[in-house]
Amino acid sequence: MDFFEHGGRNGKNIRYDFSANINPLGLPEGVLEALRESLCQAVRYPEAESLSLREAIAGEWGTDAGGVVCTNGASELIYAAVRALRPAAGLLPAPTFSEYERAFLSVGCPVRYYPLKRENGFALDEDFLDFLEKQETGSLLFLCNPNNPTGYLYTQREMNQIRDLVKKYDLFLFSDEVYREFCYTGAPYISAFHLEGIEEQVVLIDSVSKRYSECGIRIGALITRHKELKKSVMKFCQARLSPPLLGQIVAEASIDAPESYMLSTYNEYVERRKHLIDGLNRIPGCYSPIPMGAFYTVARLPVDNADKFCEWCLSEFEYERQTIFMAPASGFYTTPGLGKNEVRLAYVLEKEELSKALIVLQKALETYPGRTINE
Repeated sequence: MDFFEHGGRNGKNIRYDFSANINPLGLPEGVLEALRESLCQAVRYPEAESLSLREAIAGEWGTDAGGVVCTNGASELIYAAVRALRPAAGLLPAPTFSEYERAFLSVGCPVRYYPLKRENGFALDEDFLDFLEKQETGSLLFLCNPNNPTGYLYTQREMNQIRDLVKKYDLFLFSDEVYREFCYTGAPYISAFHLEGIEEQVVLIDSVSKRYSECGIRIGALITRHKELKKSVMKFCQARLSPPLLGQIVAEASIDAPESYMLSTYNEYVERRKHLIDGLNRIPGCYSPIPMGAFYTVARLPVDNADKFCEWCLSEFEYERQTIFMAPASGFYTTPGLGKNEVRLAYVLEKEELSKALIVLQKALETYPGRTINE
């Protein structure tokens, strides 16, 4: 059985879906109205240069619209940027979003991996800094901050250390910050885009999909101060006309969403995060660190093979006519064998549903033939 790593799948008796990574509060106020009003404009071509949307995005980041490229979702720009840059090597701390590796491989770029450790909370360590020091000039480091799938949030100290090495060894830093509003430490968010001294070496990736529950809108943005890179990315993007017209309209309306929308979303995720992590860690043999960002966690389960366990849950198991859908974590690692007994869980269910889902998970673990602990 194939699992769609972006999350989401229709299936028999799947009530508790931990795989989908969608804001549960729906579209922001005003977006549906903007969408309705825009329907009559579907008869015309979209604005090819997306100028109005680019200006709105640039305003969010305090930069010039000339450094913004709008695309059909963030995945398109990941591939376009790697093709435009052709780095000496791709550098990936893992587990992380699988499209980064695929983009490097699509242009024959060598990929160098650094495995993050669950027992260390998936944090960077001194060995990672040594890893960066050994890389060639012109290599490209991909960071997802907060990380998908672990929810790890890079600290000020870590970002400063990365900045210093990016500058010293003339690396490029691509920072995927689509979950930046979901940070649970209380400290200010540290964006790579605002690190001093490496302004032209940083490329920011942004999207409306997760923050505003707009996965189907397909709007992503690349933001850079590197003019030549921006021009090169645009050449690849010109293979199609532009992002969709309705997507541009909806994305621009979303940027104007009231602060109360993100605050409500944030507060809801704080509660759900605690509920899920506490419940998981009470199940014998399960363990999850507390994620400091996004709305994911990677949990260790007492199973011989998480891929087989997830498939078994969908094909053979049910409890009170229900089952659960999880994303095996192995797809987020780049080293074969890592993540073998781990799953990514997105805490997008309401707390009452999370409680019921954890009961189903515990029953599945008690029944699964390949469990690795005895009661």
